[in-house]
Amino acid sequence: MAGIWVYAEIGQEKLAPISLELLAKARELGDAEAVALGPGAGAAAAELGKHGAKTVYVSEDAAFGEFIAEPAADTMEALVKQHSPDLVLFGFTTDSREVAGRLAARLGCGLISNALDVKSQDGGFVARVPYFGGAKIADYKANAKPAIVLLRPKSVEASEVGGEAKVEQVQATIGANSKRARILERKVEAAEAVKLEDATVIVSGGRGMGGPENFPILEDLAGALGAAVGASRAVVDAGWVPYSMQVGQTGKTVRPGVYIAVGISGAMQHTVGMKASKVIIAINKDSEAPIMKMADLGVVGDALKIVPKLTEAVKAKKGK
Repeated sequence: MAGIWVYAEIGQEKLAPISLELLAKARELGDAEAVALGPGAGAAAAELGKHGAKTVYVSEDAAFGEFIAEPAADTMEALVKQHSPDLVLFGFTTDSREVAGRLAARLGCGLISNALDVKSQDGGFVARVPYFGGAKIADYKANAKPAIVLLRPKSVEASEVGGEAKVEQVQATIGANSKRARILERKVEAAEAVKLEDATVIVSGGRGMGGPENFPILEDLAGALGAAVGASRAVVDAGWVPYSMQVGQTGKTVRPGVYIAVGISGAMQHTVGMKASKVIIAINKDSEAPIMKMADLGVVGDALKIVPKLTEAVKAKKGK
């Protein structure tokens, strides 16, 4: 079977959730293995094993957490040359992009970025990548070995399969000039009550909300449901809400159990980031809006009247 590697991103001694999503895809494609670098990598190996990694290559060298990208790229280059995997999967995250780009340049193999999916085809790998703001999807074939593909978060659902990985300790291979960009300080944004990427219920608003002064209506509903609040690109670009709330091609990809789209027309730029939601509910004045065609339940009407009534009903139900 093909050798499929996952770069298991470690940040502040914790395993990034996308690493487990990548393992679900890796299991579909071949023999899944993972590389975990940095403080906390050893502890992460057990979780990676439960999600299907047969082998986890581990180094807890402090340099991986202290310096930006280059130490990880050095060690990944050495490991890939030693073991020759067929495909290396990275998450489409800030830190993983830094490592993947350097690795591809050093190996001379290129990479496919921002992919929604990857599959085996004709003895190689083909990735599906959105373009034109998500309005179109193109198939990109990797022509070199290893193929390097960066998958968007939430493109695949993580699933635990049980099992225990073989843990192989590796020597950190760090070049003399790779300790140049050092992390001096980390500042963490004040976290929202429910993190958008991890929420099981999301209430998102678009231009149909009328203005930023009406977004508290969505926050009230989200509070009643224990949900997170998202937004379309249009309202983010208009300055109504911060970028951290944006769902879509140039925002966050989400995969909740329920996605409530309020006043959102349903442009591809937005739907590419939420179409994997299990249940989609749309509230919109326009019965012909594109979002209505993909919704499991569509409600036609004025969101500014409907949403407060819905919030009241939810609170009344919980009150009982």
